[in-house]
Amino acid sequence: MTAIKNILFIMADQLRWDYLSCYGHPHLHTPHIDRLAARGVRFDRAYVQSPVCGPSRASCYTGRTVFSHGATWNRVPLPVGELTLGDYLRPLGVRTAVVGKTHMVPDREGMTRLGLDSTSELGLRIGQPGFDPYERDDGLHPNPLLRRKGGSLAYNDWLRAQGYDGENPWNDYANAAEGPDGEILSGWLLKHSNLMARVKEEHSETAYMTMRAREFIEESGDTPWLCHLSYIKPHWPYIAPAPYHDMYGPESFLPVKRSEEERQDTHPVQAAFMNMEVGRVFSADGTRETVLPAYMGLIKQIDDHLGRLFAWLEETGRDRETMIVLTSDHGDYMGDHWMGEKELFHEQSVRVPLIVFDPRPEADATRGTACDALVEAIDLVPTFLEATGAPPVDHRLEGRSLMPLLRGEAPQDWRDAVFSEIDYAFYAARETLGIDVKDARGYMIRTDRWKYVYFRKFPPQLFDLLNDPDEFTDLGRHPDYEAVRRDMSDRLMDRLTGRRNRVTMTDEEVIALRRDESDSGIMIGKWG
Repeated sequence: MTAIKNILFIMADQLRWDYLSCYGHPHLHTPHIDRLAARGVRFDRAYVQSPVCGPSRASCYTGRTVFSHGATWNRVPLPVGELTLGDYLRPLGVRTAVVGKTHMVPDREGMTRLGLDSTSELGLRIGQPGFDPYERDDGLHPNPLLRRKGGSLAYNDWLRAQGYDGENPWNDYANAAEGPDGEILSGWLLKHSNLMARVKEEHSETAYMTMRAREFIEESGDTPWLCHLSYIKPHWPYIAPAPYHDMYGPESFLPVKRSEEERQDTHPVQAAFMNMEVGRVFSADGTRETVLPAYMGLIKQIDDHLGRLFAWLEETGRDRETMIVLTSDHGDYMGDHWMGEKELFHEQSVRVPLIVFDPRPEADATRGTACDALVEAIDLVPTFLEATGAPPVDHRLEGRSLMPLLRGEAPQDWRDAVFSEIDYAFYAARETLGIDVKDARGYMIRTDRWKYVYFRKFPPQLFDLLNDPDEFTDLGRHPDYEAVRRDMSDRLMDRLTGRRNRVTMTDEEVIALRRDESDSGIMIGKWG
C-alpha cells in the first residue's frame, strides 16, 4: 500500500458514543460525521484505556496502557522518556501538531534532572506532549487558574481583537450567559446550561479551533502533517452559543438509564461515586433536562464545523491524501446510573465513537461498513504508524494496528476482550471509602458477554451484557457466577501481566543478545 501523507486526528472531549446519529441517536442528527462514517469504517465497540481525560489521551498518544506510561490522572505528568506520536512521525518528515486540548502536563522534574530547558524546542515538544507547539488550549480557564498561569491565552487575545473586552473573555463571554439586568451568569453552574452563551457562534471555542486547524493545514503546504484537532466541547462548562443553545428539548432526549436496583446493596466504590456531589446533582430532577440542550447543541455545532472543514479538504483535493479519524477521550454519564461526569466503567463512560476514513483504494471494500471488533484507544498509534510507513515498534506499543480491519480482513488472533483502568485517588470517593492513595485503583476487562471490574480492597463487579445490557444488575457477589468471575479474573491477570515494560530493547535485539552471549566466550554452568 502507498503511504498516507496526512492525518486529521479529531477528538471531541466527553462525547458519548451514542450521541451521534450514525450510532443510532434518533433526534441528534450529525450528517457530516455520518457522511464520514459512510466513507470509512464505523467501529461499534471502541473503548478507552481510562475514562478520564488525561490518562485516556496519554494512551491515545503513546499507544500504551495507563499503568505502562504512568500518567494516571489529569495533572500527573507523562514521564519524559515516553515516546508519543510526534516522536514516531517526525523522523518521517511529518509535521505533528495539536489544535486544542491534551489535558496533560510536562514532566518538569524529569526535564530538570536531564538539564532540559522548558522553553527550548525540545522542551516545548515534551510539554505538548510530543506535538509541535501550535494552538494548545485545554479549555479550562476560570479566573483564578488563568491568573495562576500568568493570564496569557491565545484565544482570549483573539476574542479581544473581535471586540470582547475584559481580563478573561473565555470565562465572561464564551462560557457565560447574561442575566436580565446584564449580569454575568457563569456557565460553570449547571442551572445556566440551557441559556445562550454571550459569545457569537463564529467566535466560540469550536469555531476558533476549527479555524486554527485549517490554518495549520494551509501553513503546512506540501509538508506531510498530522493535525490533532482536539475539540474542547462538549465537555463542561456546558453552555452553547445561539442558535445551538435551544435546538433540543425534552422530546429529543434519550431516556435516562438508571434503576432503583442500583441503589440497593450497591458496590462500595460505585456507591461512593454516586454520592459525590456531581452524582447527586445529576440524579436530581431537572438537572439533565437543563444540561442536555447544551450538550446536544455543542455536538451539533461540532458537526456543522466539521462539515465545512471536510468540504474544504475535498475542494482542495487534500481529502484524497488524508486519513481522517474521529473519536472521543471518554463519555459522560449525564445522570445515567445515578452519576455525572465519567470515571467508572459503564458503557456510557468507557465506550466511545471511533470512525476511520482511509482514502486509499485498498480500503474501498469496507466503506460505509460497521465493524464490531473489540478495539481500544491504544490501537490508534500503531494504525497511524502503519498508515504512514513508519517502522513498527512492537516491543513498546501495546495496541494493534486497525489496518487489517480497514481492508476488510478478519485476523484470527484479534483480541476477544478490552481493558480499561482508573486511578481514583484524586476523588472524594476515595476519602469516603477511607482507603490509601496507592489502593485507589480499578480495572475492567470486557468480553462479548461479560464485564468484570476489580477494585483493590473490594469485591469485584460482574455484569452479564447479554441479559442485562443496561448494567443494572451486579453479579459480582452472586454465588451462581463464581466460575465466570474466576475466568474473568484470569483474563484480567493475563492482560495486566502482558503489558510492555522492556521499552529500550526490541525483541530482535533480545534474540541477538542471546546469540552474542554464546559467541562471546561467556560460559555459565559448564562442567568441562
